[in-house]
Amino acid sequence: MIRAMNEGDAGDVLQIYAEGMATGHATFEQAIPSWNEWSRSRLPKPRLVAEDEGGVAGFAALSPASSRPVYRGVAEVSLYVAERARGCGWGRRLLEALVEAASGEGLWTLQAGIFPENRASLAIHAACGFKVVGRRERIGRMGHGPMAGRWRDVVYGPAGGGYGGECI
Repeated sequence: MIRAMNEGDAGDVLQIYAEGMATGHATFEQAIPSWNEWSRSRLPKPRLVAEDEGGVAGFAALSPASSRPVYRGVAEVSLYVAERARGCGWGRRLLEALVEAASGEGLWTLQAGIFPENRASLAIHAACGFKVVGRRERIGRMGHGPMAGRWRDVVYGPAGGGYGGECI
């Protein structure tokens, strides 16, 4: 089941974020933020969690792409699946639901920055209509994980206007 995230999900969301961080292919962040820090950096809606018999299996949320008013309808996707639930289809279901919910929140473009080594995330986003529009080379130096100390590229892919909440 996919449902709206609530404050009671904070521990599970941060644990899943930590699992993604540990892979070295999910984020440049080096430390788990507090719930307040995490929450402040995301839009209040939509925020979703996937829940199965084992509890929270993943989450999806959006961050503003810019503080400039002209970009108020552009947001960046955060999509994380618990280690125990990877390969079960939760990533795609969460992204489908997030895209649909975003269209109801006045957002017109969603974007994602994905490490090229994260093939699962690239495939999920492509299946949901995100198009690779470029690769930002040496955008940041990794501070943790198996690629610590290495410069990393990020594949950049937005879902354009009129995405309509439909994954193909």
